Amino acid sequence: MLQEQTYFCSSMVNYSPKSWRYLVSHSYSRHVMRTLRPALLFMVVYAAGICLLFFQVLHVRDEDFHSTTAMHSLLGIVLGLFLVFRTNTAYDRWWEGRKLWGSLVNNTRNLALKINGFLPIANLREREWFSHMIPNLAVALRDHLRDRRDVSNLEFADAGSTNALTSFNHLPNGVMAQLYLRANELYRNQQLSGDQLLLVDRELKEFTDVCGACERIKNTPIPYSHSMYIKKFVVIYLLTLPFGFVTELHYWTIPIVLLISFVLLSVELIAEEIEEPFGEDSNDLPTDALTVKIREDVTEILLGKLHQPG
Repeated sequence: MLQEQTYFCSSMVNYSPKSWRYLVSHSYSRHVMRTLRPALLFMVVYAAGICLLFFQVLHVRDEDFHSTTAMHSLLGIVLGLFLVFRTNTAYDRWWEGRKLWGSLVNNTRNLALKINGFLPIANLREREWFSHMIPNLAVALRDHLRDRRDVSNLEFADAGSTNALTSFNHLPNGVMAQLYLRANELYRNQQLSGDQLLLVDRELKEFTDVCGACERIKNTPIPYSHSMYIKKFVVIYLLTLPFGFVTELHYWTIPIVLLISFVLLSVELIAEEIEEPFGEDSNDLPTDALTVKIREDVTEILLGKLHQPG
């Protein structure tokens, strides 16, 4: 049996999907639970207030008011369709972000392998420069997607690169510009051939495409009308729910309303969390771990003990 434990890799939770006990008992997201607690407490107080109003204040009898769940059953079907759309849309954004970062990992490896093959072993200065600047692409993109601009997170091989990058507000563009300039300089110095420069350019272009696609996910939320009406439908459904149970289930209405509120609100809040996958919530993408992996791989390729032809 797999060990039932969790550990954090950047933001994302790594877990065993077969661990029922852990998955049932674990509240993985501080954001979701922090938002849920006051909402659930309100629903408990609200449902209890409806019960007290009916039975202690108005003294309503079963024959005076016939509650029914027929309306909520019909509304539940429509609301379920909305929530399925909401969850699928949010997961599509999360999964697309993961594919983009997977592409970034592959592109950094490919670029490092090409530089490793094109540059002679003795050219340690250029190898060290690329071993710093290629991983800087991932670090700069990660911080950029989190609305941060911290040059101190980058690694530099020379003072010229440091000064050049500090002038850029868009750090991923700054790193890309430095890589293009360096590749062109190697071509002018006849350390890269024209064909080799074209191969390097192909990988550099992919970095720009990945950056633009990640920015599209970050800066384009789901349409406002969808988000607004889903939240309105959930609130209306929950506020009218106690009236459908009160005269049939009496004070059992309170735990039933609590359970339904927990399910519906959790689905919506989880969708809110994963639709922005580049942050630091517990279910966001492990971009910190991926940047570390990229730096390790690129350093091994360019400075490690790899087999060199000739």
